[in-house]
Amino acid sequence: MTAVSEQTGRWLAEFARQKPAAPWLQELRESAFQRFAQSGFPTTHDEEWRFTNVSRIARTTFEAGQALSLSTPFPEGVEVVAPQSAAPYLAKLASLDNPFVALNTAFLGDFICLRVPKGAMISGPIHLELLTSAGDRPTASHPRVLIVVGADAHCTIVESYIGGGSYFTNAVTEIVVGDRAVVDHYKLQRESLEAFHVSTLQTQLGRSANFSTHNISLGAALARNDVGAVLAEGSEATLNGLYIVGGSQHVDNHTVIDHAKPHGTSHELYKGILDGHAEAVFNGRIIVRKDAQKTDSKQTNKNLVLSDDAVIDTKPELQILADDVRCTHGATIGQLDAESLFYLQSRGIGRREARSLLTYAFAQDVVDRIKVQSLRDSLERVLFEKFHEHSQ
Repeated sequence: MTAVSEQTGRWLAEFARQKPAAPWLQELRESAFQRFAQSGFPTTHDEEWRFTNVSRIARTTFEAGQALSLSTPFPEGVEVVAPQSAAPYLAKLASLDNPFVALNTAFLGDFICLRVPKGAMISGPIHLELLTSAGDRPTASHPRVLIVVGADAHCTIVESYIGGGSYFTNAVTEIVVGDRAVVDHYKLQRESLEAFHVSTLQTQLGRSANFSTHNISLGAALARNDVGAVLAEGSEATLNGLYIVGGSQHVDNHTVIDHAKPHGTSHELYKGILDGHAEAVFNGRIIVRKDAQKTDSKQTNKNLVLSDDAVIDTKPELQILADDVRCTHGATIGQLDAESLFYLQSRGIGRREARSLLTYAFAQDVVDRIKVQSLRDSLERVLFEKFHEHSQ
């Protein structure tokens, strides 16, 4: 028995136990499972997974679980649509070439499908809070979200992932952004430190659309975030991220901004704070297609390393096929500034408290970009407690 067949064989029984679905959905499930069965889980021999070893996920036998949605009622104007209505969009954005997307699609069940009508101005955030609570054995859940935002509509989306125990969350979110629509998206990951979290966010922007996402990673023993945006003519995308890991945590952020048409603009800022024996990966790719003239794109990755044992692998990439563009990228890895520490200590602040203040200030740049007040307040409390603990 090959390693691939051994790994995928563990999932076959769970796949077979699913309740039958509508023909169109069952066909999609079966096609996705075939893709997963052929590829198996990625290994460190795959370039996209070179620094992230998912063998712990591959070796574990998971029981079927479910991420319980604790969502408050959706704001007025947001429509929950039937699964059949999702058929034209579902699995059209997130690629089955990613084995985890294929696995998620193979277990499509009670997925969330929302529509924001053309021209709608949604006042409050669309909040999706997913809670996983594992029992005596590790469980696996495959949350799936599809949101279709009509032309000229405005909305805010918040995804929160929390849980307790040992489990595996394999989430996929697809967002279609209509022409001239404005979408502000946030994802807060605070999984159990015994959990595995793998997620894919893929967006397709319409002409002159504006999309921003803020990806905050704090929890999980191993976390992988794939974020992708495909831009149309005149559209704008902003990808921000903050990852804070310690102990033996591992977090991997892979982003792809695809400028498919002219006059697109993108901004990207990812910041990481590492302590203990933690490991982090950042791989940010910007693609400028041949016809995407007048593209303006900037990417920055900054990392603060608080321990001699922490490791960061950062790889910004530019793939430019057009000639009339303005693109920049950069990455930095550093420690707390000695002069700033000395300055704070000279003002009567203890060394540990000074380290905490400077670390918090490093993260604040991303936190300040969060427009949802309740989310920003909650995150600030979490960060204050986290850095205060480290200063004790």
